[in-house]
Amino acid sequence: QVQLVESGGGSVQAGGSLRLSCVASRDTYSIYCMGWFRQAPGKEREGVARIYTGGGSTYYADSVKGRFTISQDNAKNTLYLQMNSLKPEDTAMYYCAATQKGFGGYCNPEWYEYNYWGQGTQVTVSS
Repeated sequence: QVQLVESGGGSVQAGGSLRLSCVASRDTYSIYCMGWFRQAPGKEREGVARIYTGGGSTYYADSVKGRFTISQDNAKNTLYLQMNSLKPEDTAMYYCAATQKGFGGYCNPEWYEYNYWGQGTQVTVSS
């Protein structure tokens, strides 16, 4: 089964940047899409960004468009999330996820469509 390990979280002031990384191992050939999701205390898990691993098509939540960039390095089996112009409302636990589901290069935005998850990495943005 696919295993995912995130890193790169931390604390930063508003306007700052962070880059999250997610290394995938085992059966990575079966992954169709990967994504970053986040969950703040008392809130539901929400999608941040997704990428079709076979062709690189990317999808973003409206709240992060223009500020976050998802990318992949297939040679390293690593997914990235570059986060710029961070805001206090970006504070959350960030999770890397992968799914074998998908069609036509489209990646489903719902978190429950992703069956492999990392342990999460905390991002805290102070004002």
